Amino acid sequence: MRAIQILGDASSPRITTNDSMATPTPKGAEILVRVLAAGVTGDEVTWPEVYESASRIPGHEVSGIIEALGPEYSGPLEVGQDVVAILTTSQGQGQAEYTVCFADEVSRKPPGITHVDAAALPIPALTAWQAMVDHGNLAAGMTVLVTGASGAVGTLAVQLAQKLAIVGGGNAIPKVIALASAKNHDRLKQQFGVHEVHGYDTPGWEDNIRNVDLVFDTVGGDVLTKTWETVKRNGTIVTVGDPAPEWAFDAKVKPEESVSHPEVRHVYFIVRPDSHRLSQALEMVAEGAIKPLEVESFPFEKAELAWERARQRGRNKKVVITFETQ
Repeated sequence: MRAIQILGDASSPRITTNDSMATPTPKGAEILVRVLAAGVTGDEVTWPEVYESASRIPGHEVSGIIEALGPEYSGPLEVGQDVVAILTTSQGQGQAEYTVCFADEVSRKPPGITHVDAAALPIPALTAWQAMVDHGNLAAGMTVLVTGASGAVGTLAVQLAQKLAIVGGGNAIPKVIALASAKNHDRLKQQFGVHEVHGYDTPGWEDNIRNVDLVFDTVGGDVLTKTWETVKRNGTIVTVGDPAPEWAFDAKVKPEESVSHPEVRHVYFIVRPDSHRLSQALEMVAEGAIKPLEVESFPFEKAELAWERARQRGRNKKVVITFETQ
């Protein structure tokens, strides 16, 4: 099969294509998917997992067709169905013509969304959903601040913040405040309905935002540090910023900011597969309840260019690699 590989190491990654990789065979309860489109996360070149794998195939977001089922699979999925999957961080290997998945990673693809658009959604949609609901305890009437609001995760987060609280039974739509570069302010207000937008380049932006119930930070670093000044005394800060804060993986390490904000709850997390939530997000996009991501697609033969584009900062489009004409 054809596949993309990342050779070298994190200090000098090299994207290449390979036309003669072995096609995997599903074992146990595994599911073999013929990949039609695969999402690209540019930061993956810094993740250790791909360099530790024998195949060196990256990719955690795929949309395609079920090709075969392992002998122990007994669920509702069938050969020939259109599906979307998010592969676990340790597994990956989605940027190939065939990839192996597990049932909790796979969702049916609604007919109202293309494979290209679907492949762009798993990581950003689930990251936004899990941040808002699972870790942020989103509720109607909250004030929510989203940093990096013009990115893939951010644009879905500002929409989901407004939709999910209502789905949960609330009546008051959350007030959504966005932090983004100036060129994206009109887009965030007009297309995504955010209530208030602030720019990174505005000195003291953190002083102009107050009484936030929930911060969802997608940026990290100094931006994450400044969000502590915006949150309520007993508010919550959820971050997926890269690099992760020092306190992310060690419960003994406390943020310096928590000294003056002792009641603020702070959470760092890594997105996890959730086929049920992914199905819900896909249906919301297919039905028009939330807008899909803007996508820039590249054929397999231009994989190196696709990765170069995906690693550029400040773009509004998610990069997807296609293995077959859609």
